[in-house]
Amino acid sequence: MGLIVMESSDTFSAEHTSRFLYPLFHFLFNLDLLHFDRFHHYIRKAGHFVGYFMLSLFLFGSWRATLRWPSGPRWTPRWAGIAFLMAAFVASLDEWHQSYLPSRTGTWKDVVLDGSAALTAQVVIFLLIRLHGRAAMD
Repeated sequence: MGLIVMESSDTFSAEHTSRFLYPLFHFLFNLDLLHFDRFHHYIRKAGHFVGYFMLSLFLFGSWRATLRWPSGPRWTPRWAGIAFLMAAFVASLDEWHQSYLPSRTGTWKDVVLDGSAALTAQVVIFLLIRLHGRAAMD
């Protein structure tokens, strides 16, 4: 969450990140400014997805360790639900915070993207645990 808070600052606004990313991508891939703007947008949205996916994974692990059941299951809807809701809450707070910064915009679309990433993480955890359990039975 600390990384999300840091990236939510003015320092990591699109204007500031393009200042160091554009010269790098222009040098590496010979991207012109027009193509870079679209690429930069997708890099930033991918950063949202990865960040909230990871947050949701970490939150699941934390709740799994905190609300442990003796000889209990490896996955419960309770752990997944709390992890998802907390990640979505952090996303909402993040966008609300950004709406107060002149160089940032807080948008519900980013909350939906971040929530989708958190939900995707919980589905991946469920599928991996389920597939791992089946492999152990074979």
